[in-house]
Amino acid sequence: MSALRKFNRASVELLSSMRFAIALLTIISIASVIGTVIKQSEPYANYVNQFGPFWAEIFNGLGLFAVYTAWWFLLILAFLVVSVSFCVFRNAPKMLADIRAWKEHVKEGGLRALHHHFEFATQQSHQETSARIAARLVKDGYAVKTQIADDHSKVMAKKGAANKWGYILAHSAIVLICLGGLLDGDLFTRGQIWFGGKSILPPSTQGMLISEIPSEHKLSASNPSYRANIFVPEGGTSATALLNATSGSIIQELPFSIALKKFHVEYYSTGMPKLFMSEVLIKDLDTGKELEAKIKVNEPLIHRGVAIYQSSFEDGGSKLKLRAYPIQGRGNSIQSSFIVNGEVGQSTALKSSSGESYTLEFVGFRPTNVENIANASGEVDARGVATQQQDSGLSKALNNRLGSGAKTSKTTNLKNVGPSIQYKLRDASGQAREFSNYMQPLFIDGMPMFMMGMRESAAQEFRYLRIPADAQLSLNEWLMLRTVLQDPSARQRAVQRFSQTLGQQSNFANSPQALAQLRESAMRSIELFAGASDFAVTQAKEAGTLPGGFAALGGFIDQAVPEADREKAAEVILKVLNGVLWELWQEARAKLGLPNASNTPESQRFIQAATSALSDANFYPAPLTFQLEEFEEVKASVFQVTRSPGKNMVYLGCLLLVLGIFAMFYLPERRIWVRSLENGHHLFAMSTSRKTMDFEKEFKKYQEDLSHGN
Repeated sequence: MSALRKFNRASVELLSSMRFAIALLTIISIASVIGTVIKQSEPYANYVNQFGPFWAEIFNGLGLFAVYTAWWFLLILAFLVVSVSFCVFRNAPKMLADIRAWKEHVKEGGLRALHHHFEFATQQSHQETSARIAARLVKDGYAVKTQIADDHSKVMAKKGAANKWGYILAHSAIVLICLGGLLDGDLFTRGQIWFGGKSILPPSTQGMLISEIPSEHKLSASNPSYRANIFVPEGGTSATALLNATSGSIIQELPFSIALKKFHVEYYSTGMPKLFMSEVLIKDLDTGKELEAKIKVNEPLIHRGVAIYQSSFEDGGSKLKLRAYPIQGRGNSIQSSFIVNGEVGQSTALKSSSGESYTLEFVGFRPTNVENIANASGEVDARGVATQQQDSGLSKALNNRLGSGAKTSKTTNLKNVGPSIQYKLRDASGQAREFSNYMQPLFIDGMPMFMMGMRESAAQEFRYLRIPADAQLSLNEWLMLRTVLQDPSARQRAVQRFSQTLGQQSNFANSPQALAQLRESAMRSIELFAGASDFAVTQAKEAGTLPGGFAALGGFIDQAVPEADREKAAEVILKVLNGVLWELWQEARAKLGLPNASNTPESQRFIQAATSALSDANFYPAPLTFQLEEFEEVKASVFQVTRSPGKNMVYLGCLLLVLGIFAMFYLPERRIWVRSLENGHHLFAMSTSRKTMDFEKEFKKYQEDLSHGN
């Protein structure tokens, strides 16, 4: 029993020690920093993309993705509550007794041991002196007690007793704040999971209807503490919220339903939301009473003990009408286009021209996109990246110039470039890529361009294919140019017209051999660019891309031309290619019922941009691209609903903490003893819990006044 008693005593000593409490506070502070740096309660796939599978698994095992609800964090918090409570229970009685005590039994030697003491003599009796000093101390704000006898007298004075109350209040505040944090955390939710038969809903079942979800994945409306999110589209109603966890989610039932009547949003010039507000109808599920209210950011609605905050907003299932254009393979892309209707959040099955099956997932829709399209010199300029094969500097330029206007200190030219759609195209094996296309062309370098973004995963930036828009701000001329480029007979006609035109403008007409060489060079160039030559096909297989484009031309030059002559050969081949493509463009315009284009700077810029887009399209990893034609926007609000029974405890704890710290730092305890000695002498001694300049000044004032008989 003695060993057990020693162990209990040692445990109490450890728990009630200041060092132990400080160590726990240090660990909690470090954990809080980690919880601030790492986004909490995100889907596990996001952490895998950010940290990689190895570190994501380790961090998840340590609970770093949900620090504030991790078992070890709650355990440390509980130990901190116990430790600080022991400190208070152990020291508070002593402090309260010390506050009430006058310490009249302090001997003369004890007073002389104090640093601040002095002797003074008076002509008055010790009774009169003690009475005079007591009256002055009362005037100075001290509580005074006197002991006057025939042969001696004592005066005891004290003030600043709130200093020790500060210690009690500050430590009690820590206990209250920690208890409030425990109550407002997911302690009750974890308790129901551990002991109440509840379980996390895995991500694979997120598409289920609420009515189909088993009861073990639902928490009742009487759950005393929770913090969940609820998604409500315009015109929709919901009475269930979602508690997110790294491994899934759990359904939280509410005692009321929320119906979103109308959602309002206003934007700053940078495109950031300025104000968003929801007009809602709250219906009590028990009584049937209805309440209309407006919920704004930082202006929550509290109903039946549940606070409803305006958290964010999303698309609520906007209806979209897209036109699909084949961007790979042969055939007329315009005639092969077709309409696809869908809603954001839904998906539909498709088949490409080659018979491959795909699933089109409508990910998102943005009605406005305020972008910065100014370069460093202030001129309108946004550079796009079509493929991974492009210069990485272009990717950086696009990221800098098409991002939020708030993320750069360079010259900005903010402009609403119109609606955009985000979708995923998933193949039969389940692999998906995400795409982002603007509905309207963006004016880049003074030229309208359709921007078609693509990325492999959410962790990457979008890379953009830029396709020039024609005079009608459509894709028709570029698509028809691509169609005739894939037509062998059209290529031959274009080479023939180009050779004849060039022959008439130079001395090639007098040299049949030179003209034949020109035709051969032009045919080889256009065949390589169109991906119709064996060399282009072989090179594309090795690179894992579609054949053709500048990559095929560059590979041919590297193989067939000596290094010293490559630059000159490239210039000649590009001039020939541009001439043939010009002729192909005239044929494409004729098929569209348009006249031949005039040789102007504008038309030259168009054909150059179209040529680059034809080359870059070989790296576009999808057989189809989709352009938004019509939409019907549906907004949705995301509310955060919280029930926090520990909130008032935290508020009270914060108030007590402020009062306690103020008392400890700004209300120092001071005590004064005046003891009569022999021969009319008196001993004055003074002590304080904190030595300050004011204390030194007060002591010197008493010393000067009493020494001079004042």
